[in-house]
Amino acid sequence: MFKNSLVALVTVLAMAGCASKGAHNAQDTNPSAAGNSSSAGAGYGSDGQPVQIGDQNAAAQGEGLFDTSSKANVIYFALDSSDLDSAGLAIADKFAKYLTANPITKVRIEGNTDERGTREYNVSLGERRANAVLAALRTKGVSANQLNVVSYGEERPAAQGHDESAWSQNRRAVIVRQ
Repeated sequence: MFKNSLVALVTVLAMAGCASKGAHNAQDTNPSAAGNSSSAGAGYGSDGQPVQIGDQNAAAQGEGLFDTSSKANVIYFALDSSDLDSAGLAIADKFAKYLTANPITKVRIEGNTDERGTREYNVSLGERRANAVLAALRTKGVSANQLNVVSYGEERPAAQGHDESAWSQNRRAVIVRQ
């Protein structure tokens, strides 16, 4: 009898503990919203609407910058190149604004290549690409303490395939929040 009561009590406590983990308020998970006395939370304009990338304060708030589904954190490169084009510089500029406004935020810049070339060459090219993004961020005032570089070479393809369509998606640097 005691054993059955103990099992029932443990089951009830476990279920109660699981239920409380699922219930939360969006402000509980947004540390920048804590202590915000305005009615608009972080990530929202004064009108209560979400702030988008094009809005003037979006870069400072980081809205959409780390969105992997829209690839807002990806900089693409030409074949056998580690030079940032104008689109890559624009992405780096948005991240630089966010990172200088948020000096405790750290990012990892992941350099990647397509499958062509030797493994050693691709790791080196991936590192040059990541370092090119790092240099662009540093020239805009981002602290070196906020930045980390890693090269995956051809090991983490974004697209499978053996044609230019896949290769062009794999020649990239990805900025990831740490």
